[in-house]
Amino acid sequence: MAIRKKIIIMGAAGRDFHNFNLCFRDNPEYEVIAFTAAQIPNIAGRQYPSLLAGNLYPIGIPIESEQKLASLIKFHKIDEVVFSYSDVSHEYVMHKASLVNAMGARFTLLGTRDSMLRSKKPIVAVCAVRTGCGKSSASRKVCEIIKEMGKKAVVVRHPMPYGDLVKQRIQRFAAQDDFKKYDCTIEEIEEYEPHIEQQTIVFAGVDYEAVLAEAEKEADIIVWDGGNNDIPFFVPDIHITIVDPHRPGHELTYYPGETNFLLADIIVISKEDTAKAVDINLVKEHIKLSNSKAAVVDAALPITVEKPELIKGRRVLVVEDGPTLTHGGMAFGAGMLAAEKYGAVEVVDPRPYAVGSIAETFGKYPHIGKLLPAMGYGHSQIKELEETIRRIPCDVVIIGTPIDLRKIIHIDKPTNRVRYLLREIGTPTLKELLETRLNKFV
Repeated sequence: MAIRKKIIIMGAAGRDFHNFNLCFRDNPEYEVIAFTAAQIPNIAGRQYPSLLAGNLYPIGIPIESEQKLASLIKFHKIDEVVFSYSDVSHEYVMHKASLVNAMGARFTLLGTRDSMLRSKKPIVAVCAVRTGCGKSSASRKVCEIIKEMGKKAVVVRHPMPYGDLVKQRIQRFAAQDDFKKYDCTIEEIEEYEPHIEQQTIVFAGVDYEAVLAEAEKEADIIVWDGGNNDIPFFVPDIHITIVDPHRPGHELTYYPGETNFLLADIIVISKEDTAKAVDINLVKEHIKLSNSKAAVVDAALPITVEKPELIKGRRVLVVEDGPTLTHGGMAFGAGMLAAEKYGAVEVVDPRPYAVGSIAETFGKYPHIGKLLPAMGYGHSQIKELEETIRRIPCDVVIIGTPIDLRKIIHIDKPTNRVRYLLREIGTPTLKELLETRLNKFV
């Protein structure tokens, strides 16, 4: 028997498992020594279970901290390292490649042919060039359009398996009670709840070949709702990519966001209502240079709040989407825009009052400043978020998260939730473009 190549898969509890399942699970040429974990707390120190890893891995595969990467390569004499997570700069990727090469191993990025499944049903992929571009709003808009065409849309969401991986192999969300069934984190509910509110079924999980098979049973058209700026797990018939003019140039300098930018059939420029004209124009120049075949949709992401009068002249705490602020790199979000728009007199700094892992998050991501990231990657962190909010002296809490945070934690202060929906500016519209293209498939 030939000697198996020893590999490590670098990941963040999502793309890494998918790449393993498709390319390495039953492949006798390779021996996966470990996954490494980054970006997401509380995923290192676990095991990719034998029930998911297959016959070649009877005791499963360890998930180690990425900080151990160099020592793991040296100790196990690793031949190859497969980079398998997203929303990182090109420079970041090459630093990792340099480290791996310096330790003597190959550094690999899997291509789309290796990592995309084919579906029996039409696939509309909604992706982005960065976390926090407004992709989720675009996904919901796409689902509405499909329903208006008289077809059933089913969403398959990019994975967020932060709990029991065996139980999360295939997840189906059709009602609020399903969040408890799968012991979902705040980050998961943020993505699933808005679809459920629109009566769209959502599938997610760990094994996406099995997830796809279940989704195909219920859907006329499957909408891939991408996470971070990752590329789709399924071969898309229509590839939509959202770009953010608040971060002009990132469409060319982040991995694999630039891949989505190059693959897009339709590019949606989001947030034009709050972006600078010079930045919008720069993004359009990059589209002309890199993907001139793509149709371009100009769009706004207008915000509304429940009670504007609660903000004017008040001292506010602004709670924003956690991933958008952390590895997404944003220094503001919908909550801060609402505070400015409706006349808050002061944004209270949460940092002196933060406890536990919330305080650690501020230390790791100092650019966050006076915003409170809604971190909730487990029960203890959710409790720490609740305690942090309780300790902060403010008149009102502005909730800028996609989820209604009040359903998850007790907030002992007046609250004001921000909402935002994608709205096209001019033509072509998403509806016009999708109807024309989807009529070829349905």
